[in-house]
Order: sequence, then structure tokens, then C-alpha cells
Amino acid sequence: MRVSDKHHKIIQAAVKVFARKGFYSARISDIAQEARVADGTIYLYFNNKYDILITLFEEEIGKIILQVKQQIDEEDDPRKQLEIFALNHMRLIQDKRELSEVLQMELRQSNKFMREYRNTKFIEYVDIISKIIHEGQDNGIFRKEVLPGLAKRAFFGALDETSRLWVLSPSHQYTIEDAARQISDIFMRGINQ
Repeated sequence: MRVSDKHHKIIQAAVKVFARKGFYSARISDIAQEARVADGTIYLYFNNKYDILITLFEEEIGKIILQVKQQIDEEDDPRKQLEIFALNHMRLIQDKRELSEVLQMELRQSNKFMREYRNTKFIEYVDIISKIIHEGQDNGIFRKEVLPGLAKRAFFGALDETSRLWVLSPSHQYTIEDAARQISDIFMRGINQ
């Protein structure tokens, strides 16, 4: 097995184990067993469980950023671009349930992660929103007085909280698509000219 294949296998196993057991209850041996590698193999690629969590976050958010940017680049209307962002964010729950659980729940419970991690990938992710807002302002679609840095946090916060509730609740009265469209619509009514 190639080095990159083992690395990927370990990350995917960690997603499953962290989602099932929680980050704090999970052991390196659980991840190794899920990945079908020896415990020692994990340490060839990662220093510890925390290192796996950071790598998992970086790699998965990187893939999401790439996907969202590609779809947004195909659309000229900033209003549609915000909706694309919202739909992608919400669809993660449906398409990658275990990953969503880890990103939504486990990362937040790690004080070390929240305190020490510099969030460069997360910042890049939410900056997609502020870039769209800037573009909308430049094109006279969004109000000039709206602060893109504040607006991106408000928009992301609404999506994030809705995603978190979706992960925690077994039943829902609306679809993921409806939630994304509603949040986008409410937000755009506040920033449209």
C-alpha cells in the first residue's frame, strides 16, 4: 500500500471512530483497528490523536473549499453564489454525516483545538462569503454599508447553528435545501440594495 493510501485510510478511519465514540473516548488502537493497520503505523503518519484531528480538519475543509469555489466560479450573480455556499454547507450533513458530526461536535469540545489551532483553513472557508459580499457591493447588488467581515460571520453562524441542530436531531420539519434557501433569503433581504 502506498504511503498516501495509508494516510487517507487512517484519516477516514478516524472520522468513523471520532463520530462513533467521540474524540476523547477514541483511542489510537480504535483508529488502527478501523483502518486495518498496526497501532504503530499510525505513529508513522501522526504524532497523536490531536494531530489526526487537525489533519482531518485541514484536509476535509480543503476539499470543501475547492468544491465550493469551483461551483461559485460558474455563477456570476452574488445572490446565487451565497445560495450555492449555503447549499454546499448544509449538504455536508447529508452527504458526509460522520464527517459533519466530527466537524460540528467533536472539534468544538476540544478546548486545545479551539485555543491553539490558527484556523487558516476555516478562515479561508468563511472568507468565501465576504468575497461574495464584496463583489455584490462592487456591482451595486448589496448595500455598501454592510461590513463583509461581520456579515460573513452572521451568515456562517446561521448555517452552522442549523447544521449543528440537524446533526443532533433525528427528525426535521424541513429539508436541507429548504434550510439553505431560507437562510440565504433571510440574509440577502438584509443586505440587498
